[in-house]
Amino acid sequence: MAGPLSSLKVLDFSALLPGPFGTMVLADMGADVVRLESPGRPDMVRALPPMEDNVSACHAYLNRSKKSLAVDLKKPEGVELVKKLVQEYDIVVEQFRPGVMDRLGVGYEALKAANPRVIYCSITGYGQDGPYKDRAGHDMNYLSIAGITGYNGRKASGPAPINVQVADVAGGSFHAVMGILAAVIHRQQTGEGQHVDISMTDAAFSMHALTAPPALVANQQPGLEDTQLNGGSFYDCYETKDGRFFSVGGLEPQFFIQFCNAIGKPELSTKGLVLRPDIVAEVKREIAEAMKQKTYAEWLPVFAALDSCTEPVLTFAEACEHPQMKARGMLVDVPKPGGGTQKQIASAIKFSKTKPRYDYIGAPLGAHTDEILGGVGIDAGQLAALRKAGVIA
Repeated sequence: MAGPLSSLKVLDFSALLPGPFGTMVLADMGADVVRLESPGRPDMVRALPPMEDNVSACHAYLNRSKKSLAVDLKKPEGVELVKKLVQEYDIVVEQFRPGVMDRLGVGYEALKAANPRVIYCSITGYGQDGPYKDRAGHDMNYLSIAGITGYNGRKASGPAPINVQVADVAGGSFHAVMGILAAVIHRQQTGEGQHVDISMTDAAFSMHALTAPPALVANQQPGLEDTQLNGGSFYDCYETKDGRFFSVGGLEPQFFIQFCNAIGKPELSTKGLVLRPDIVAEVKREIAEAMKQKTYAEWLPVFAALDSCTEPVLTFAEACEHPQMKARGMLVDVPKPGGGTQKQIASAIKFSKTKPRYDYIGAPLGAHTDEILGGVGIDAGQLAALRKAGVIA
């Protein structure tokens, strides 16, 4: 059965991580995604190591099941091709700084004139307006401006970077997907397209789900290791005798009681939710001492037998082999063009009626140019002329 988004056709101008991850999510759910890149300046992720069969593993993952179209937008003929394509591929995703697509002739107003139903999603660091709209940035910068980095880390060492791209993916990719799908529903009801403006900083700022309310209402400002979830309580990671770690998250009494009994410290169970700094320090010190009495292997069966919200801190390789990940099918083998497959992370969205789509790994630059343009009426002679002029590759 076709995926739930099989009726959607997406023209993807984005690069690096946020846009491509978002359009991969759409493609996994069945959308027809065409990735448009410049013949002379393709996405730098294509060169990101490691390589397998001369293909970047990151590119192969982020662009699976997408078609590749190579068009030079600095040539007027390239702009006209996009305006022709947008008649059919009526969802556009772009990730340039504000104004760049307008200067190229393929901004929202230009494509809206070609197709009033177009849904045009722009993903940027700071949004389409405001004093920072033209400013460069990366994930850590967006999280810093959004006030998240300020209370992520340790008092002794200061703020720390987060290795998973929270602003890029949770902020840019997923908010873009939500915005696009909401705009599709609006279009179904009204016939109107619209511009979706996604700021990764806005999206990161909106994630202060449990810290913003007390900060805004009662001026309880979050800081390093002073909230219940960032080290200001026993909720933390603790080292074993052999240098491994367990995450201890049993905030509810019924869970914390089990944990305290398991480590031989039942007396701590009444102190777990007391957030006085001296009590927290005492509880954490005693937990740390108890956890160092046994090795990782010795603690594993103890906590596996309990329902106490205590889990081992796994390496990525261990996570791949975890029985829960295997049961949920979170690794898949995606076909490669020359035969064989490449192992990739699967879609995290499970439907009862439809299955995710994994057609092939990220395609070579321009691999589908003739097929895509032929599908909108560009004949072989025109293709040859466009290729000779350097408009397509």
